Amino acid sequence: MLQQKLYPLHESLRVGIFLAIVGGMLDAHTYLFRGGVFANAQTGNMVLFGISAAEKNWSRCLYYLVPITAFFLGVIVTEILKRKITEEAFLNWRHTILVIEAALLCVLGFLPKEVPDVIVNVTVSFVCSLQVNCFRTLKGNAYATTMCTGNLRSAAEHLCRFWLDHDRPAGKSAARYFIIILFFCFGAATGALFTNLFQEKTLFLCAILLVGTLILLLRSDKHIAPQKES
Repeated sequence: MLQQKLYPLHESLRVGIFLAIVGGMLDAHTYLFRGGVFANAQTGNMVLFGISAAEKNWSRCLYYLVPITAFFLGVIVTEILKRKITEEAFLNWRHTILVIEAALLCVLGFLPKEVPDVIVNVTVSFVCSLQVNCFRTLKGNAYATTMCTGNLRSAAEHLCRFWLDHDRPAGKSAARYFIIILFFCFGAATGALFTNLFQEKTLFLCAILLVGTLILLLRSDKHIAPQKES
């Protein structure tokens, strides 16, 4: 039996696309312009931390530990805001997270290259943590907008269910995962291009995309079109 299901707008594909572009841009920017650190993918930083520890390069260990810690604290802040700000408020906790992200990235956009990389990387890691913990589902399926390993695994899983079990909703889910991955890569490419051209001012574009996402959420009726599911 088919039934209609409404998803909140923050789980829509268009919101996921905006956020995935931002995620890819931030990772490319910090890696190319701020000391080879992945602001989003803390797994990469943990690997680099382990390598530095094996080499007994303790100052480098601290260098990679700082963004990892910032990411951890960002999750804590998100959980606190989730409990303090209701969904019914004009600016609910998700809206507030987008405002904080955009504001912090605008501040970073004014900081010249001479500002120590660690300051920028800590802030960007914090921003990415807020985003990944705030936007966690895409039409009911878990996903991430600041990293793609989990998305790639989920895409493969849903594709197999579509192919082997003839599960049509799974096929649609797989397509959505591939779209998010594609736009994350697009964001990384765009971030690399803009970083080479505009350096720290690339972060202004990320802030603009986040403000656009906020406006989209505020102007909506908080629901996307119904989807039929079996």
